[in-house]
Formats: sequence, C-alpha cells, structure tokens
Amino acid sequence: MRTLKDAKIGERISVIKVTGEGPIKRRIMDMGITKGVEIFVRKVAPLGDPVEVTVRGYELSLRKADAQMVVIE
Repeated sequence: MRTLKDAKIGERISVIKVTGEGPIKRRIMDMGITKGVEIFVRKVAPLGDPVEVTVRGYELSLRKADAQMVVIE
C-alpha cells in the first residue's frame, strides 16, 4: 500500500482513500484531499517532512504523519 509520503517530486497521483479517524481525517478531507482527487507533488523536504503538493489548484504542505494517511495509486 503506497502513501503520499512515498511519492516522488514531479509525480501526479490519484487518491484511493484517506485512512485514520476523527478530527485528523476530517482536517485532511477539509483541505481537499478526498477519494479520486489528483495531486501533484511539488517538493519534498530532505528528511521527508513536510511534503508540498498542489491539490485542486492550490498549494498545500503536509506533515509526514498526515501524508502517510493518504493512500495513493
């Protein structure tokens, strides 16, 4: 199972699902990361935290723990 944390710079990926529960999952979904949405990986910090992506036309930075909750194709 591949997650957003594993994506490489310049890659376009699709979200399969968002794992987790409660307010953390809700926060990720409120940022526009939902099933079927396309994400473009813009930058990844040298240690992998944070990951900067473009989703639904805006730029977003995610912590490694949050990116690990997003299952991708």
